[in-house]
Amino acid sequence: MSAEEEFATIGVLLASNAETRGVDAFALALIKAERQMRKLFTYLVFQSEAFGSGDVAALRGALAARKVYFRDFLSAWDALYPRPLKELVGPDHDRLRGILEEAIEHRNKIFHGQLTTKYLSREELIGYVGQIRCWCRALAASAQLEVGYDGFGRNSFRKSSDASLAGRLVVEMTGVQDYESLLAKMEKRPNNQMQRTRPAQATEPRS
Repeated sequence: MSAEEEFATIGVLLASNAETRGVDAFALALIKAERQMRKLFTYLVFQSEAFGSGDVAALRGALAARKVYFRDFLSAWDALYPRPLKELVGPDHDRLRGILEEAIEHRNKIFHGQLTTKYLSREELIGYVGQIRCWCRALAASAQLEVGYDGFGRNSFRKSSDASLAGRLVVEMTGVQDYESLLAKMEKRPNNQMQRTRPAQATEPRS
């Protein structure tokens, strides 16, 4: 599964006549961006020589027990790997990251049935979708070259064919307990303000 294949569903949605196609595509695009970053994180962790196929269930369970979000996974990448995420995304990193964080704030309010401070039209929501796609494409292409995984493959708990990748990790882990400690630190990061969102009926203004 590639970035283009992931966003193909969104393309179909935007091409439809659904009244809520803008807000639906917007929410789905964010879900894909957040999932990509989470899977890149778990892929990187799994490169540790401490983990093998027998540890997958425990690793999944440890992550499921924690409240960690997109911003935490961004910071975790930089803590785990010597080449910062900013270099992977490229020259548009700061602009695109700002747009993503802004979009997440809007999404959280929409999902909780709250009004955003900015009244977003369908065109503006679709504009966010385009920028989110740019982030995902840039990150996917660079991550594939850098670590052999773009964040969209179905199984992130896989070993790289590059035997040197494990040795490039900055944080050494000796077992699942070390992974749990890392997740605990991520959860307690300052500015961890992201809330779990519950899907709700969200409407958008007519264009």
